[in-house]
Amino acid sequence: MRRRFLLALPALVGGGLFLFSAGASAAEPFADVPAGHWAYDAVARLAADGVVEGYGDGTYRGDVAITRYEMAQMVARAMARPGISGADKSLVDKLAAEFAEELGSLGVRVAALEKRVDNVVWRGRVRYRFISQHKADDGQRSRSYNVTYTGGGSHANLNQFLFRLEPEVRVNAHWRGRARISYYQDMDSARNVSAAVTDWLWAEGRYGKTLVNLGKFPYRTEGDYGLFLDDPIAGGQVIFGGAVKAALTAGRYNFNSDPSWYAAPASAMGPDYDAASYQGVEIFGDRSRRFTWGVAYHHLKAGRRYAESLLAGHSANLWSVGLGYRFSPQLSLNAAYLKNTSLRLKDAAAMPNVDVKRFGHAYNIELSYRGARPADVGSFGCFVAYRYLGQYTSLNSTYQVNGGMRQGDRGFEVGASYTFARNVVGHVRYFYGKRISPQTDAASPRRSSLFTELNFFF
Repeated sequence: MRRRFLLALPALVGGGLFLFSAGASAAEPFADVPAGHWAYDAVARLAADGVVEGYGDGTYRGDVAITRYEMAQMVARAMARPGISGADKSLVDKLAAEFAEELGSLGVRVAALEKRVDNVVWRGRVRYRFISQHKADDGQRSRSYNVTYTGGGSHANLNQFLFRLEPEVRVNAHWRGRARISYYQDMDSARNVSAAVTDWLWAEGRYGKTLVNLGKFPYRTEGDYGLFLDDPIAGGQVIFGGAVKAALTAGRYNFNSDPSWYAAPASAMGPDYDAASYQGVEIFGDRSRRFTWGVAYHHLKAGRRYAESLLAGHSANLWSVGLGYRFSPQLSLNAAYLKNTSLRLKDAAAMPNVDVKRFGHAYNIELSYRGARPADVGSFGCFVAYRYLGQYTSLNSTYQVNGGMRQGDRGFEVGASYTFARNVVGHVRYFYGKRISPQTDAASPRRSSLFTELNFFF
C-alpha cells in the first residue's frame, strides 16, 4: 500500500484530493435545479457580494435545499436592489430569464429581459484523473478512455486529462436543449484517446413540477440512490410530483458503457449485442427532506447477450429500495438494496458448485459528512461506505462512475473532497475488498483501487 500511495503522491499534492459522495446529492442546494446547473454558482457569487438576501433575514443557507419558487423570490428582491455592479447585474438578468415562469407567478415582468439574455449558456470542466487498480486473476476489459484491464494478478493505472463542454440552449419558457461533449487524452502515452464524444444530447421540458427528458439523457436511478444505474439512457422520461415523486423511464442502454455486465464485453461480441431495451418505474420522496426514501422496478431485456453467458432467459427484472436520513445539514446516512429476481443458470445440474445468486443482489451503506462545493473555497466532505455490487444486478452504478470500484466488487470505500480555490475541487477515494466469486469467499481474489481527481469548473 505504501508504494501505491508514493506512486500517486504527485497527483495528490499537485492536484489535490477529492471524493464524490453519492450521498452528497441529498445536499444539493436547489431542489428542482439539476446538479451542475449554472444557477448554483451564480447565486453563490451574488450571495458573497451581498446582492442575494437569502430568506429575508440577511442569511443565505447554501447547504439547505430550496425550491424554484423560493429562488424566484430571491431573484425578485435582487432585481429591485439599486446600485449593484455590472457583473452582478448580468448574473441577475440571466437568473431572471431562467426563473421567468416563477417570477411571472410573483407578478414580476421579465418579458423584455428575456430578449436581452443570451439563449445559450456554456459550462464545463477540465479534469485530471489518476486511478491505480490492483487485482488478481482479472480478465475484464473496459472502454479505452477508462481503465484497461489485463489478465493475471497485476495492476493497471489510468493517467488522464479530460476537457468537457455542457451547452444549454433556451428554446422557450418551458424547453431547453442540452448536451455534453467530452474529449479525452491519455497522459502516459501522450496521445488523444478519441475524438470528441457526445455523451448526452436531449431536450428538457419543465411544466410546473413535471420534468420531461427526450433524447440521450443522464439517468441516475433515484429509488436506490444510483445503485442500479448512473449512465445515459436513449429514450424518454417523465418525472412528476411534489413531496412524493414518480419517474417513468424507457429507452435503450448501450452495454459499451459497462462491458463487464452480463457476460463478455460488447466489443468482443459484435454490434448486435451492444444495446438492450430498458423500462423503469421509480417512486421516491423529496430529497430535500430529513428522511428520504425510494422504491423502484427495473426491466432490462438483454436479448442475444444471454446466448454467450451461463444465464437462462432474455430479461432481467430488478427491484430496489433505498432509505436515507440526514442527522444534520452536514451529516447523512444512505442505504439501498437491489435484487435481480430473474437470475438463473441454463443448466444448474451441470454446475452444482456455482451459486449464481451471489451475483444476484447488490447493496450499499454510506455515511457522509458535508461536501465540497465549487463556489465555496475551503468547503470539504468525507465518507465511509460498504458496498456489494453484484455483477448481474448493479448495471453501471454511481460508485463505478465516480470511483475505482466495479460491478462484481465488494468491500469498504472511504474518501474525501476539498475546494482549493473557486471552481477548483479535488477528490480522493480508496477501495479495498474482493471480487465476488460464484462459489465461496475463499475463491474471491483481492481487489483494491486508489482514485484521485482534480476538477477545474467553468
